Amino acid sequence: MSTLLAENTVATSRSTDDRERMGHLLADWVERGWLREVDAAFARFLAREVPHAHALLILAAALASHQLGRGHACLDLVATLRDPAFALSLPPDGLSVRTDDDAEKDVVPPSKVLAGVTVERWRAALDDPSLVGDGEGSTPLVLVGTRLYLRRYWQYERNVCRAIGQRLAASVELEGALDIGSLQHALGTLFPPAPRPAQAQDDARTDWQKLACALAARSAFSIVTGGPGTGKTTTVVKLLALLQSLALTGVDGKPLRIRLAAPTGKAAARLNESIANAVERLPLDGFANGETIRAAIPVAVTTLHRLLGTRPDTRRFRHHAGNPLALDVLVIDEGSMVDLEMMNAVLDALPARARLILLGDKDQLASVEAGAVLGELCRRASDGHYTRATQTWLEEATGERIVPRLVDDGGSALDQAIAMLRFSHRFSAESGIGQLAEAVNSGEPHKVADVWASNHADLALLECTEKGDAAFKALVVDGQVNGETSTRRGYRHYLQRLRDGQPAHGSEQLAFDAWATDVLAAHGEFQLLCALRRGAWGVEGLNRRVARLLQEERLVTATGEWYLGRPVLVTRNDYELGLMNGDIGITLALPAPYGGWSLRVAFAAGDGSRRIKWALPSRLHAVETVFALTVHKSQGSEFTHVALVLPDTMSPVLTRELVYTGITRARQFLTLASAGGISLIERAVGAQVLRASGLSAGFDSA
Repeated sequence: MSTLLAENTVATSRSTDDRERMGHLLADWVERGWLREVDAAFARFLAREVPHAHALLILAAALASHQLGRGHACLDLVATLRDPAFALSLPPDGLSVRTDDDAEKDVVPPSKVLAGVTVERWRAALDDPSLVGDGEGSTPLVLVGTRLYLRRYWQYERNVCRAIGQRLAASVELEGALDIGSLQHALGTLFPPAPRPAQAQDDARTDWQKLACALAARSAFSIVTGGPGTGKTTTVVKLLALLQSLALTGVDGKPLRIRLAAPTGKAAARLNESIANAVERLPLDGFANGETIRAAIPVAVTTLHRLLGTRPDTRRFRHHAGNPLALDVLVIDEGSMVDLEMMNAVLDALPARARLILLGDKDQLASVEAGAVLGELCRRASDGHYTRATQTWLEEATGERIVPRLVDDGGSALDQAIAMLRFSHRFSAESGIGQLAEAVNSGEPHKVADVWASNHADLALLECTEKGDAAFKALVVDGQVNGETSTRRGYRHYLQRLRDGQPAHGSEQLAFDAWATDVLAAHGEFQLLCALRRGAWGVEGLNRRVARLLQEERLVTATGEWYLGRPVLVTRNDYELGLMNGDIGITLALPAPYGGWSLRVAFAAGDGSRRIKWALPSRLHAVETVFALTVHKSQGSEFTHVALVLPDTMSPVLTRELVYTGITRARQFLTLASAGGISLIERAVGAQVLRASGLSAGFDSA
């Protein structure tokens, strides 16, 4: 095989032998865990259906399927040939190219398979109308330029572009029906005059929350994006109050039917809590019907799957174009976590005249499923691109000023529907975490180095090694770095609260609930985050290592799977127990019915109350230990002190977006623990997630 590949025979030959060798190569990758079985099976199916198919076509089919599993909507031929290892992430993190068998047989990587192959040669190999088309017909693969899709995902992109385009076109009618006087009064009531932050940039002094509400009021499709602490939830609650006030004083005087949703159960529970508090604080005294408006704003949040209505054993939902949702406005929080397939399903199920409002941080990691919908739609948000007509209308409606640099006569219809919140209420101008997040987003490593050089009290850097347990132990146990003393916490804090606060055996249940609430809150003061799942610096290796270190300190006794103090993460929604994917629980002990103690896992109710859900360990079938948590799994969560652990070598998953997301999970303290040193951090900041997709191009042409 090596000789064959070196001579590029696979790239040029259409022989049966080449296709057979390609089949063996794909099977070898599956055996080593590089490729999913479904990817190879898809390629084998096409090879059986069309025996004359070129070996490079069969390879492309397997890789296009593989890319879906990595979050890409398609296979980008150019990116793949430019850097196969990073474009394809083969072998995956934690696995090496060389096998572990006695023969020490080399596994042929994609870089060798594709050596010498040009884009033109690969496109020529894909010129097979029985398998690859341009969208017309029913071929299983669709080639658009240099992007190769599985047909289903090509269709999703087309549908999403078309549906959003239709809503943007309908916005013209919405704007024409708005009464500018009523809009100005409502905005003035919801956003009373207040001191503005003394920022260096003029656009930071602008009330972007107010502008976001005005933009969304005239749009059938709108996006409110912004970083942590910029007030996305506050903004959307005021937007809903604005929409209800306009509806109640409109022609029919009926309130709008509004639904709130989020991609995951954890995100839905968080939004439910925060939105209920925000509705209570709404300044509605300036409205004659203020309490009627407040009552018309829903606080119940559901998951998108529940909203659309899942059906057993099918990817289809109960609600679709033929059975649309009964609503006038749909708000989706954590929009960065919504994948392409789900966005297609949502848009398909929306009534033609319903509004869709997306909330999210465009700079966060995208969904683990295929597509980075929010990121692509917001790719121009930082620079505004508002037309002069939009600028004039917004300034009249809000009294706010849009600085000239955000005005663009060539702005698209989509640009006019996106508002970016630009001032963080969580991080002050002096905050090291805020400055570091901004520096990472800039993609310029020297800015990151400048932040570290400023020695901010809320930042710490630890260059750790796999064998250097003393420094790492000080971090995870006590939250300390380099022998310093600070108020940062480690895992000792929650384990001490667990031990010292346990009620006596005969105490009331309320006492145990209060104890569990206290332990869960203490656990939320520190969290170890990492980039990978496998290897010494991934979730699997770090969870074992931390458990051992805590045992050495006699803080836990991990003699079996379940033990006092074990923190667990729910990995799949369990509607029977009321637990959602992403929920974190702590293993505690309750009095057993006939004496002694019995292990139970305590979870916060997630509805803003201090209620506790207790679960038997035997009932929890989809949980894992969570001393270490991947950055992906942490999205939407916050912790007082975050220790972000980066591995010793560069990986395709180490990107600007991952580092930014990890940093912004920290409320007060951040420790960056890098096994690869500061140079690895700089490389990660320079690497950006480039999801292979045609959504941007497809939307521009929709």
